[in-house]
Amino acid sequence: MDRWRTAAGRATTVPFLVRCGVLLTGLLATAVAWPLELLSNPRFMVFPVAAVIWAALAPRGRGGTAAALTVIGGWLVNTAGFGAPISLWRVLTLATLLYLGHTLTALAAVLPYDAMVNFDVPALWLGRALIVVLISAVVIVLALGLTADLGGDAFQLATLIGLAAAVAVTMVLARMVRRQ
Repeated sequence: MDRWRTAAGRATTVPFLVRCGVLLTGLLATAVAWPLELLSNPRFMVFPVAAVIWAALAPRGRGGTAAALTVIGGWLVNTAGFGAPISLWRVLTLATLLYLGHTLTALAAVLPYDAMVNFDVPALWLGRALIVVLISAVVIVLALGLTADLGGDAFQLATLIGLAAAVAVTMVLARMVRRQ
């Protein structure tokens, strides 16, 4: 408790706000993903909220992963278990919030809680993240528009090639990380 009290006394504004951003994006993603029936029941929401708080308080650990997996689990419970329809706005909102939560967690992990940082640093960081989100959303909407037109064997082949390329890139990156 003394360490937490000392850290809270020495915390500066920007790292605190970045951690608040992690908390906010995690809570919003939880609200979008989980079914309303479970959101209103505190007994079911203790674990997802605790995971989001864990990610905000200790961004260097596994809290970010736990929070993201909890949100994804809520999405699966909502769509598969409760039969919620999959709508484009929910998918894009959830993807945006998960990406912003991920990138803010990465920024919070490298910012000590008592660092003196200009507001330009998180502003540029979020600006780049929002550009990525916007480009991704446009590509997704265009790809969904093309799926209605293409369809058939050619589209299935392109999907399989894309999945194989994604797996290959992941394997190469994992091997590069292990080398260092």
